[in-house]
Amino acid sequence: MNTTALSGPLMIDIAGTALTPIERERLRHPLVGGMILFARNYASPQQLKQLTAEIRTLRPELLIAIDHEGGRVQRCRAGFTCLPPMRSLGEAWEQSPQEAVATARNIGYTLASELIACGVDFSFTPVLDLDYGRSSVIGDRAFHRQPEVVIALAGALIEGLRQAGMGSCGKHFPGHGWVSADSHLALPVDERSLDELQADMRPYRELPLDAVMPAHVIYPRIDPEHTACFSKKWHEYLRQNIGFDGVVFSDDLSMQGASVAGDVLARVEAAHSAGCDMLLLCNAPDSVERTLNEWQGHADAVRSARIRRLKTGD
Repeated sequence: MNTTALSGPLMIDIAGTALTPIERERLRHPLVGGMILFARNYASPQQLKQLTAEIRTLRPELLIAIDHEGGRVQRCRAGFTCLPPMRSLGEAWEQSPQEAVATARNIGYTLASELIACGVDFSFTPVLDLDYGRSSVIGDRAFHRQPEVVIALAGALIEGLRQAGMGSCGKHFPGHGWVSADSHLALPVDERSLDELQADMRPYRELPLDAVMPAHVIYPRIDPEHTACFSKKWHEYLRQNIGFDGVVFSDDLSMQGASVAGDVLARVEAAHSAGCDMLLLCNAPDSVERTLNEWQGHADAVRSARIRRLKTGD
C-alpha cells in the first residue's frame, strides 16, 4: 500500500459556503483526513459542487461527509429532495411492511445519489437507536421501538445507499434511545446492564454497516469512567463480540457529552487511543487550531485504509 496517499484522523469543519485562506491551510494539514459539512455550508447544489471541487483540488484524498438523515437532520434543502424523518417509515411499517421497506430503499438511493452528484462522499446515516420515546435529541430520527423493524428498514435504506455508491454509518452505538439527556448539552448516563442493552445492539450485529459512531453516553455497569466513544471496553466489544471491521467515527468531540474526557487535546487523544479511526471536531475552530498545533497524533495506516473505503469511487 502507498501510505503517502493516506491522511490523518481528524475531521474538521468550515464556517461558510466557501473556503477561507486559514481553512485551506487547515485542510492541508497532515493530521486532517476529512471535512464535515453543515447547513451553513450549503446554499445550492451548484455552490456545493464548487466547494467540494475546491476541496478535491487541495486534498483529493479527503473524505467529505455530512449529517444528512432526513427530517430535522437534513443539511441540504433547497434543490434537494425533502426526506422524511425515519420514524415515518416505522409508522408506515405498521400499515404495510413491504411498502415501508420499498420507501426506505428509495430514500437511501435518493439521499446518496443527490449528495454524490454534488461531490459529497458520505452521510452519517442511519440512526439505529431504538425509539423508546425517552430521548428528545433522537426522537423522530429513530425508525421504531422494535429492533427487528429497525433492522428491516435500516437494511433497506443501506441497500439504497449502496445502489447509489455510498456506505453507511450506524449510530449511536450501543444505543442512545434510552437516555433522556441530550449529549450535545449534557452527559447522559444509561444504567442498564449489558444483557439489557442487547436489543439495542441487534442492528449492529445484523446489518452490513460500513461505519459505526459510538455514543457520548456512559454505561456505568460496563465502564463507569468513559462514554462509549472513549471506552476501550466498548471498542473491544464492538470489534471482538459484535465482529465489526469497518470504520469507527467519534461523535463530535466538542459536545458536552465529551467533556468527561477533559479538554480538547485530552478528548482527541482519548478517542484515538480507545480505537476511533476518525475524530470529529465541529463548531470549535479554536479547538481545531490548538489540536493541529499541539497534538502529537499520527495517521495510522490501517485506520486510514478503512476510511478510504468510504470514499466514492474507491
